[in-house]
Amino acid sequence: MKGRRHPVTILMADDDPDDCMLAREALAESRLANDLHFVSDGEELMDYLYQRGKYSVPGSAPRPGLILLDLNMPKKDGREVLKELKSDPHLRQIPVLVLTTSQAEEDILRSYYLGANSYITKPVTFSSLIEVMQTLSKYWFEIVELPSQEGGNW
Repeated sequence: MKGRRHPVTILMADDDPDDCMLAREALAESRLANDLHFVSDGEELMDYLYQRGKYSVPGSAPRPGLILLDLNMPKKDGREVLKELKSDPHLRQIPVLVLTTSQAEEDILRSYYLGANSYITKPVTFSSLIEVMQTLSKYWFEIVELPSQEGGNW
């Protein structure tokens, strides 16, 4: 098993500030040293990825190596984002983990159909969230080989 050579930027798209705060704290508790960026809706996520608007400043939007995506967001929901992201040849290689409250079979099936790499229902307790983040950390940053963040046409 190989260790991650460079920290991977994580981009979390979630419109709930409490969920974002808890995710940040859970990642810290998990001793995950990755850079974590937040966007609050699907339009902002796409602006970040395409480096538009406030993200057009060089260095303000490092290419994410992993996206944590909530499905239910304003302006553009996670399903629309997933479809757009996975249809773009320059972005589709970025792993997307759906992290949402929905347990609906339709959402699970559609997310995988649209190209999600994983589907995780948000835990209801902080200790469970820490366990999820530790598992994510171990799998995505220690076991799996992710594409270089410098590579591609970013």
